[in-house]
Amino acid sequence: MFKKILLSLLLSIYAFAFDYNLKPIKVSSDVWCFFGKLEAPTKENGGFMSNSCYIKTAKSYVLIDSGASYDFANQAYKAMEKIEKLPVNTVITTHAHDDHWLGNNFYKEKFNAKIYGPALINKEFNANSEIRGVKILSEENKKNTKFVAVDEIINETKTLNIDSKEIIIIPTGVKAHTSDDLFVYLPNDKVLFSGDIVMNGRVTSNRDGSVIGSLKALEMINSKKWDVLVPGHGVDTSKTAADETIKYFTLLKQRVLEAIENEVTGNDITKIVTMEEFKNKALYDELNSKNVFDAFRELEFYEEN
Repeated sequence: MFKKILLSLLLSIYAFAFDYNLKPIKVSSDVWCFFGKLEAPTKENGGFMSNSCYIKTAKSYVLIDSGASYDFANQAYKAMEKIEKLPVNTVITTHAHDDHWLGNNFYKEKFNAKIYGPALINKEFNANSEIRGVKILSEENKKNTKFVAVDEIINETKTLNIDSKEIIIIPTGVKAHTSDDLFVYLPNDKVLFSGDIVMNGRVTSNRDGSVIGSLKALEMINSKKWDVLVPGHGVDTSKTAADETIKYFTLLKQRVLEAIENEVTGNDITKIVTMEEFKNKALYDELNSKNVFDAFRELEFYEEN
C-alpha cells in the first residue's frame, strides 16, 4: 500500500514538472548546444530563450551558460548523459542576464562545479533578490531555481587548461550587451561562444548595452580565428553567425547619427529610424523601437575619435 502511495505521489510530481523536450545539437567535434526559442521568455516556454552549450574534455564537461531554470539544467544534463556520463566541474557564465545562469545551482548542488563569470552578477543579485526570470516560471519549475554566486570573477583574460582542452575566457573591457560581458574561445577547436554580444534570427535587446561598445566587442570577436560561433540567441553557428548583429549595430549607429545631424529629436527618432531590414526578425516589434531610442540617447552628444 505504501509503495502505491509513493508511486502515485512521484507520478503526480512528474506530471507537473515542466518538460523542456531538450535535444543536444552537435556543433563541433566536442561541443553540443541546446538552442533557445527566438521569443520572449514565458511560462509556456519555461523561460528557455538562450543557448546553453557543453564542451567535452577527456574527463568532464565544461558548460557555457546554464539556462533558464534548475529543471532546464537537470534535463539538459540528463540529455548529455546519453552522449557520455561525465561530471560538469566548470561552468562559465557570459553575462549577468538571468536567462543565462538560472541553472547554475543545479551544477553547484550536483557536482560542486566552479562557476566563472563577470563581477556584475554578484553585484546585482543575491539569495534574496527578486529575479525576473524566476517570476515567469511555473510554480513547479521555480521550486528549485535559486541564485548562487559566481565563484571566480573574470576581469582579465583567463586561460583554463582542462585535460587537453584550452579554453580562454575573455572580458570585452567595454560596455557592450551589458556593462560586463565575457566571451569564450577555444583556439585549437576554432570555436567561439559570444554570449549575447552576437544574436541572429532575432532583434537584439540593447537595454543594458551600448551601440559603440557592441561594435568594439564584435571587432574583438572577429579578430579571433573561428570556424564555429555560438551566439547567445539564434541557431546560425556558421562563418556568417555574427554578420546580422554587425549589420544591425552598424546601421543603427549610422542612421541615428544622421538623424541627429538633421536635428531629429528624441520624440521623433523612432519614426525616422525604423531598421526596416529587420522587421521580419523575431522580437522586432517588442525591441527595435526601444533600441533606437536608447541609441539616440547614447549618440546624441557622441563625437567620433
